[in-house]
Amino acid sequence: MGIKTDIFEKIGMNEFLPEVDSALFCPTALSGCSDNIIALPGFCDVHVHFREPGFSYKEKISTGSRAAARGGYTAVCTMPNLDPVPDSVESLRVQRDIIARDAVIDVLPYGAITVGERGERLADLEGMAADAVAFSDDGRGVQDEEMMREAMTRAKKLGKLIVAHCEDNSLLRGGYIHDGAYARAHGHRGICSESEWRPIKRDIELCMQTGCGYHVCHISTKESVALIREAKARGVDITCETAPHYLVMDDSDLQEDGRFKMNPPLRDKADREALIQGIQDGTIDMIATDHAPHSAEEKSRGLEKSAFGIVGIETAFPILYTKLVKTGVITLERLMELLAVNPRKRFNIPMKKGDYSVWDLDREFVVDPGEFLSMGRATPFEGWRLSGVCLLTVKDGKAVYQLNQ
Repeated sequence: MGIKTDIFEKIGMNEFLPEVDSALFCPTALSGCSDNIIALPGFCDVHVHFREPGFSYKEKISTGSRAAARGGYTAVCTMPNLDPVPDSVESLRVQRDIIARDAVIDVLPYGAITVGERGERLADLEGMAADAVAFSDDGRGVQDEEMMREAMTRAKKLGKLIVAHCEDNSLLRGGYIHDGAYARAHGHRGICSESEWRPIKRDIELCMQTGCGYHVCHISTKESVALIREAKARGVDITCETAPHYLVMDDSDLQEDGRFKMNPPLRDKADREALIQGIQDGTIDMIATDHAPHSAEEKSRGLEKSAFGIVGIETAFPILYTKLVKTGVITLERLMELLAVNPRKRFNIPMKKGDYSVWDLDREFVVDPGEFLSMGRATPFEGWRLSGVCLLTVKDGKAVYQLNQ
């Protein structure tokens, strides 16, 4: 069996070139493999929801980290919309203790920006700085400008990023999908694009004033791409992410099913095309999954009443490889920058030689949520035929996922 490793050289990661031990594979995983088997650096997802503590009926650190390993990830950053919210040393420790006990990969928690993510007063940023990968109120936008300014000022002194869920609550008006053609045709209330890009515009100015490192979560609109592109040209210390579903779907793909409901919503074709241009020209720095599992009941209430959020950490690479690399939209090297290199650089997450995954790029499969290791099952990609099957994921030299094991 020949395993290609040249991608490490192509993306400037020669020092992390793995020595792949065939004994790590489950013996039956290699039967029927193609000749296109490749080792890739361990992916890093800076935006996941593993739901523990507080909501373990949706996902657990144990199940989420195993699902991530199946997707080729060796490091993830967990968002703070939990119970208790990690807004102090004590509450952050609750999650860290579970991680130490149950995680099979590196799981790095965020600290909240505000107490309880309520936007009323700042959390203990100084106390959490040593143990939090960055600060975010993900799931809620920080509505108050002065609150965000003070958060940025304090984060700057601590050398930490502010990671922003950008959403202006005053512009939501009860919407739950994109305010576009599908919403109008089917009588749904829409979420306007301005609710995302207006807070980004505000925060760019605050970032210029404070000098804080600033990262924008899950951008979905063409206006967001343009604002961030312009800010980078002006020298603002800003990065951003988008998610796989925004790159390969738009609101014309919507169905009357909760597995198509996420926040921000699928936008229109022009937005998707702007996002693709953004990953091509470097405006968008990384792709994160926003893996957000819910119970089956919470996702069974249709577009209007289902909970926001879909799962995606087990399908991210096959989706992006099939729909963007195989079609020539981006190269595999660029995809590795988006999934593995740039997230680690921006969030100061070390890469290790013993962190990698092995893929059969030519093996096809059909997305079946019943086979997920995640407790979440809601995916808009159900039934899609994709290329790219993970055979093995290794963390610190130890197999943490083996196909057929």
